[in-house]
Amino acid sequence: MNEHKYIEVIGIWYDNALRDIRKKDDTPLQPVFEAFTNSLESINILKEQNSSTEKGKIVINLFLTTKLLSEQTGQYDFQKIEISDIGIGFNDKEFERFINLKDNRKGYSNKGTGRIQFLHTFDTTEFTTIYNDPSSKTGFKKRIFTLSKSTEFLTRNAIIRLEEEEETEATHSSTQLVFKDILLEKDAIYFSNLTTETIKEDLIFHYMARFCENRNSLPQIIIRRTIDDKIENELEIISDDIPIPEKEQLIDIYYSQFNNSKIERTSNKETLHLKAFKISKEKLDKNALILISKGEIAKDIKLYSLLPKDAIDDNRYLFLASGKYIDDRDSDTRGDINISTKEDFKKKNIDSLFHDEEILLEDIEDKINNVIDNLYIEIQQKNDEKMRGIQELQKMFLLDPKIISSLRKKININDSDSTILRKVYEVDAKIKADGDANIKQQIKKLEELNTTEKDYKAKLSLQVDEFVKLIPIQNRTALTQYVARRKLVLDLFDKILEKQLEELKKGGRIDEDIMHNLIFQQSSDNPESSDLWLIEETFIYFRGFSEKRLCQIEIDGEKIFKKEFTEEENKYLNSLGEKRLDKRPDVLLFPQEGKCIIIEFKAPDVNVSEHLSQVDFYANLIRNYTTDKFQITTFYGYLIGENIEDRDVRGRVSRFEHSYHFDYWFRPSENVIGFDDKTNGSIYTEVIKYSTLLKRAKLRNKIFIDKLEGH
Repeated sequence: MNEHKYIEVIGIWYDNALRDIRKKDDTPLQPVFEAFTNSLESINILKEQNSSTEKGKIVINLFLTTKLLSEQTGQYDFQKIEISDIGIGFNDKEFERFINLKDNRKGYSNKGTGRIQFLHTFDTTEFTTIYNDPSSKTGFKKRIFTLSKSTEFLTRNAIIRLEEEEETEATHSSTQLVFKDILLEKDAIYFSNLTTETIKEDLIFHYMARFCENRNSLPQIIIRRTIDDKIENELEIISDDIPIPEKEQLIDIYYSQFNNSKIERTSNKETLHLKAFKISKEKLDKNALILISKGEIAKDIKLYSLLPKDAIDDNRYLFLASGKYIDDRDSDTRGDINISTKEDFKKKNIDSLFHDEEILLEDIEDKINNVIDNLYIEIQQKNDEKMRGIQELQKMFLLDPKIISSLRKKININDSDSTILRKVYEVDAKIKADGDANIKQQIKKLEELNTTEKDYKAKLSLQVDEFVKLIPIQNRTALTQYVARRKLVLDLFDKILEKQLEELKKGGRIDEDIMHNLIFQQSSDNPESSDLWLIEETFIYFRGFSEKRLCQIEIDGEKIFKKEFTEEENKYLNSLGEKRLDKRPDVLLFPQEGKCIIIEFKAPDVNVSEHLSQVDFYANLIRNYTTDKFQITTFYGYLIGENIEDRDVRGRVSRFEHSYHFDYWFRPSENVIGFDDKTNGSIYTEVIKYSTLLKRAKLRNKIFIDKLEGH
């Protein structure tokens, strides 16, 4: 061959051929994987030809340069990647195979198209290879060539240019490949931030099946990162880095055929090899079941028993399935496995005169997942626990069984009850969206009603009946359950005040905790599940906390009180032997930015007037010692008890007034003093009896409870 020659081909139009083999976007490292695979195979060919026990060597070197004019240190630009190996090199036979697109004579189930991934990612790929040539005086030749899909190449219908070919004084064969000039900006950003640790982890994961099989004969694998021509870091992959399969099993999968419009199993089968790994969740990002082709990860398939982020005893699970059937169905884009689904299989056979047998993807998934359930008892136990928990929630909250069934494979074994319910309600919301569209149409018909017509009420009743039909039965049942629960809470409240509970009949005292927990469970931070509606309906919709230390209160993950205080502030907050930010208000609610509701409960036998300043005290701490982000200036205070004497209240704090109609005391507005140049806040306060709360709550809910009881 002549030097500096574009290698033109006949029978292939590269401009079109390159479009047919797409860029594999699973990972920007795909070209590196392709080159690494070629190096592994080159070393294996050399070992086989020479009957050698030498393990060989592969070096991956990432070259970066410090980004100029960058405001931050540690910012780099991608320069190149070098991948070198001590393998057979590109002798005449290998070079001819490289020239011919889709030449798979190399073996190893090779499709001969991996080099196309080089072209899709890098503008140029330069090869310098040394190979054995018996006709050479020195015994070795050097060949340099460039791979590119630039206009300069494609206008000549070429992707390869031979730069140089000559004899060399080298003593062994080798190849060095250099990737230069990234084509896409997103890939450039990725490679500029790439580390040796990431390359090592991704190589181990990608080649885990192959590495496991060849644990004791791996070549020396070196990974370097070079910055400004100085080696910044170097790692090596050794056998101890490769996880050992915890379990292995051979699995028979049967072929299917299309017969009389039905899919039927045949007696023919293939055998897959399943390797199971149990790996710390710190080292394995997600659980996965992966098909392996030619020793490399190729396709994720469904893992029924575990969701990606599930962990059991801080471990995750990786399952790798390999076999000749999978290798044979690898496509031109390495890793794209052509295994038909049932739907695809039907489509291509329904109108065909000839029906080939195939193994279907669903059969592979079902068979492997059944094996996995039997391999690990802890996975089966966790899933049994999950299903029992889901069934309890379904019964307790009247959940739609169809929705539960559709979510079984989307519920994490470690999901809390609240997370499971949230997932159920999200799906439920989508289903209800269709129902709501019908309800909207029904409501639209209201516009046709005329209140002056004699039959108006009859027409309205008819509309109501039609509307109710559109509401799912579980929603109607849930509404009944919601009202019934309120009635029970009101009855319990009444029995506590009347001392009709068994413990109170025996002389027990109604203490503050009984009343507190009835209304909002102590240590809770979920007002929605509370019975704060006993005080005010809207309170259950606010963010809030029950019996929590002031210094621990967080909103959206951020503590509201400052971490550091001035010397004077510290002196006050810890004066008189007190730790003021360790105080625990009974209830704090935050309805919106800049506002806070403070609720204090007192036992029914306590004189409430002796605690009139307690709410003000908490308001002052919140006004003055929270961070700048949480500047709260408007407060609403509720002091709740039963022993309240009008003259005690108004005699101690003269600004309180008595509302005779609703039987409570209120102070319209009072300053909350801001210290250290802070503006003053304001607080509205009510003092109210438990019996008054009960009377009000009964009145608000009376109409619903009457309907429930059939009055």
